[in-house]
Amino acid sequence: MDELGDRRMVEMSARTAATAERGPDFGLTKFLDPLPVPPVLRPRGRDAELAVRAITIRRRLHGRLPETVLWAYDGHFPGPTIEVDRDRMLRVSWTNDITGTMPLVAVRVPAAPAGTPPAELPSNNPGYPRNPDGSPADGAAHIDGVPEIPGWLVTHLHGADANGGSDGWAHNAVLRGHSHLAEYPNRQPGANLWYHDHAMAITRWNVHVGLFGAYRIRDELELPDDRDIPLLICDRNLDTDPAGNLTGRLLFKVDAIGTALVPFIGPFTLVNGVIWPHMEVERDSYRFRLANTSNARFYRLNLINEDGGSENAAVRVIGTDGGLLPRPVPLPDTGLVLAPAERADLVIDFDGFSGRSLRLTNTADNAALEPDLMQFRVRGRPGRDDFDLPDVLPAEPIRVAHVPDEHDQVWIALVPPGTAGMAHPEMWELQELHDDIPPVPAENIIQVTDPRAGRTRTFRQVASLFDDTVSIFIKHNGIVEWNFIHFGGPAHPMHIHLVQFQILARRGFTPDFDLALGGTASPATGFTDIPLEEYEHGRKDTTVVGSGEWVSVLGRFGESTGQFMYHCHILDHEDEGMMRPFVVHPAEVAEFHPHRGGHGHESYRGDAG
Repeated sequence: MDELGDRRMVEMSARTAATAERGPDFGLTKFLDPLPVPPVLRPRGRDAELAVRAITIRRRLHGRLPETVLWAYDGHFPGPTIEVDRDRMLRVSWTNDITGTMPLVAVRVPAAPAGTPPAELPSNNPGYPRNPDGSPADGAAHIDGVPEIPGWLVTHLHGADANGGSDGWAHNAVLRGHSHLAEYPNRQPGANLWYHDHAMAITRWNVHVGLFGAYRIRDELELPDDRDIPLLICDRNLDTDPAGNLTGRLLFKVDAIGTALVPFIGPFTLVNGVIWPHMEVERDSYRFRLANTSNARFYRLNLINEDGGSENAAVRVIGTDGGLLPRPVPLPDTGLVLAPAERADLVIDFDGFSGRSLRLTNTADNAALEPDLMQFRVRGRPGRDDFDLPDVLPAEPIRVAHVPDEHDQVWIALVPPGTAGMAHPEMWELQELHDDIPPVPAENIIQVTDPRAGRTRTFRQVASLFDDTVSIFIKHNGIVEWNFIHFGGPAHPMHIHLVQFQILARRGFTPDFDLALGGTASPATGFTDIPLEEYEHGRKDTTVVGSGEWVSVLGRFGESTGQFMYHCHILDHEDEGMMRPFVVHPAEVAEFHPHRGGHGHESYRGDAG
């Protein structure tokens, strides 16, 4: 390191250790701990096998915290990064060796009144109100039954093309001493996938206590291993003792509005399992594979210097959920939005920042009081390797060569909390009515004026809960357009298992939905196109659908078959019912398969966009 760089690094470290001026730290010094990098498992051979054990561990989430009890894959939080080559089969035995019951405190607290300062919001503070005897006070209450939940696990490889038996079907979770066996053909472009627990009704808590990790498919464009870093981002809360000191115990604290629980948001941001870490980097380009592994928090990511100025010009987005983009894309001036389960492949060029520090921050509307995620400390010496990011990347576009005039469409309505007395948002599968249309408006009836078809379409709800009858059947190798229409409430990151899709369009409209009736008061109309961000044109398996938006995505279901799931990836919403199954089977079999009510999707003739 040169003399100037050496001096600036000393000054920067002193400032970091002495202050935490950009937000409350609850007694935890920001950027104290180095960023850990999960170990890498590289199974070799064309038909490799791997055994991964979920066990109970104790780890410090910050250097000044007591140990936290976690459930972790192979004893690591996050789990080890599994790295495989494209088109090489990997068989994994996911074994449950968890001891004990759910290692967190789950509490609901009354919602704060409107206008409550951010510093006083329950979600922005650790601990919860207690009486002298330790019982919850001031309207707080434990969520009954959570402490008794045993380790009941099933692992889903998010973004993978794998047959239904290997997908992590939510009801197929296993207890201690049993294993879930999965085959991953990895017959897809190089990508930043991730694996996590998917057990029915308790995914939010199983993931919360540590059951997730990165999965990397290697392909053509790579950087040296020490310049390719996973960044798994999540938020958490911690309990306190009677004196207000952090105990290290995980706290799942949520607001209660009536009988509904608002999805979890926590005041502490962790990157690779550590609260507010730092990373020392050289004056070189680094590739960072980001994954939002939070239960519900959205991030708007920006790179900031010591003075709070933007350094987004040093960042390029080179990939999304399912692989590389056709060309590097600048980080938007307003930042990169990353919803739960979304991934972003970034290259940051640290040349020109010798001896300086940069921060990765969250400026989303729902940001915690402390916006910082982590700090980069740039050494004064240049890196060992020169890397020039090419103008064109070896991406495989998701766009199918030819969209037939007639292709299947799936229609999903996302309806607001309060519909027909329901306390949480719902997801309705819709079937178009061509005959016997009831007088409208009517319960469970959705109407949409489709500008492409030039007519108003009338749909009936045919399913909403996970265990309702399956209504979506897709023919193997079929091209299917999924339409998510959001009639009010929070934004939902919608994830479809099995397939990588392209976003066809995002359209805005003003919903007219009758909560008491449980249906549209008038047809959804007046749709206007909302331009996609440049990075949204890549391969995706999760996309955000905001209130008053109609988002259409297109995918080919061309390899694997079986029964799969799609759902909102706000894990609280998923566990509360926003998850449904679908089936992919050969067209020849479909001819002989009777099922109740016919298909829950309809054909569309015309330009698919």
